[in-house]
Parts: sequence; structure tokens; C-alpha cells
Amino acid sequence: MSAPATLEVRDYLRHLADERQLSPHTVAAYRRDLADLEEFLTSYYGTPDWAWSHVDRLTLRSFLGWGRRRDLARSTLARKLAAARGFFRYLHREEILEGNPARSIRAPRKEHNLPVYIRAQGVKALFDLAETRAGENTLQGTRLLAALELLYGSGLRLGELHTLDLPHLDLVGDQVKVLGKGRKERIVPLTRAAAVAVRRYLPRRAETGVSGEGGPLLVNARGGRLGRRSIQRMVRELLEACGEDDRASVHSLRHSFATHLLNKGADLMAVKELLGHASLSTTQIYTHTSMDRLKKVYRDAHPRS
Repeated sequence: MSAPATLEVRDYLRHLADERQLSPHTVAAYRRDLADLEEFLTSYYGTPDWAWSHVDRLTLRSFLGWGRRRDLARSTLARKLAAARGFFRYLHREEILEGNPARSIRAPRKEHNLPVYIRAQGVKALFDLAETRAGENTLQGTRLLAALELLYGSGLRLGELHTLDLPHLDLVGDQVKVLGKGRKERIVPLTRAAAVAVRRYLPRRAETGVSGEGGPLLVNARGGRLGRRSIQRMVRELLEACGEDDRASVHSLRHSFATHLLNKGADLMAVKELLGHASLSTTQIYTHTSMDRLKKVYRDAHPRS
């Protein structure tokens, strides 16, 4: 087990939660990354009696090397460095430290892994199976179809679906209000199929005893909010039943939403807004996915390819 967080780390995490109002999941990620840093520093200095003022640029570079020896992905190392950089920036701003030793350290280059997405015929197979299960008119079956329609039809993140409350859905105007990353709200379209699936699910939801007008959209058998892991598990089981790639996950439905829109000629800026991305560069990865498909078509079809 790692040592208890230092006072400075606890103060910083409270700052993130209370003043910056970051989501609990983001704060938890910072907590884990800074706990790893503290664990490393205790080993690096050979004593638990070190101080943050001891940490310099060389020490933090050694921390990245420690992560590489543990076979952490570059993206994970970059995130841990970002957590350290933010923490030391806070210590400097609060005049606890004279400078920020993480400021000039370059993050590892990220791997350019293309997102896993499900082809159109695979999506059809998923929905065919989900429709069959929803036809049994159970809480589990109707809930799964509603979740699937929102993940693929509106491009929601897992966390956005998990925190979605019933009043956020406008089943008449066919739109849904989503609380995304950074607690930013956006309005995204709701497909007619999604509206039908939600209406089909609501009577089974009401049977759990949850409020008919408020509360979480996705509920468990006791009427409480359905957990993130439960959503992941029920979607993953459906993907496996349809023979999808082992790498496919809940997030693959969001990737598929974006990829299929771009493949059909949707404007990149429009897709950016639908996904709730802060930067266009984040959305552009889906153009690479589309280009990858086009190159395969070219190689397979062109006589001189």
C-alpha cells in the first residue's frame, strides 16, 4: 500500500474539487497519479522524510523513467507528468515552493493509436440483438437498448451517460442536455430511435420505485443510479455476443458515432461540437480513421496499388 498523502497533496485535491470544481473522477485520477509520485519519491530518496522542496527536474525525469520500467503507456506517463506539473504549479502559486521543477520537462510523445470503432454492419448486429432483448420487456433488456441508442445515437461518453438524469432528456424536441468534461454543458440531438427506446424503458424504470419525473435515467433494480461498471459490463457482454473485437468497449460506440458521421460527409466542426471536444485536433483523429478505411479500399481495389 502507498503511504498516506502529504498535507500539500490533500490541500491540492481539495482545491481541485472545491475551487476548480473538477469532476470526482478527475480528482480521483490526480490522487492516483500523485500517490504514485509520492511512492516513487520515498523509494528514490530512501526515506519517507523527504520534502517537496527536495524535488528537482532530474528527480522528475527519474520518475518518468520509473514509469517506463513499469511498462506504463506513453499516454499514462504524460498524464502523470501533467498531474505533477499542475501540483507543483499550485505549490509555487501558494508560495510553498520558489519554482516549478516540472515546468520545463517535455511530456513523452503520445502513441498515435487509432480509436477502435465498429463497422456499420457490426452496429446493425448490435442493435438487432438489443432489440430482441428489449422485446422481452424486462428492465435489463429495455435499459440496454436505451443505453445503446444514447451511446451510439448521440455520441455520449460513459461518464455522461452514467450521470444523465431523466429531466435532461427532451423526448418531444428530440434533444438531450449533457454535462461533459470540465462540467461543460452541451445540447446534442436525440435520435427518434433513442426517444422510442427511452419511452419503452420508462415503465420498467418506474417499477423500481424511482421518481417518475426526476432522478437518474439509468437505474438498477432498487431504483438507484446504475453504476459505471454495470454499464460497461452490459455493453461489453453485448459486444462479445455479437463477436466484436476484444478491444471494443463502451467508448467504441462513441468512436463509431464520430467515424460514421465523417464517413458520410459530416462537417468536422459539427462533429467536434457534437462530441463536446474543446479542441479540433482531438476530433481530427477520426479523420485518420476514415483515411485508414479509404486507403484499405484503395489498396484492395486499385490495379496498381
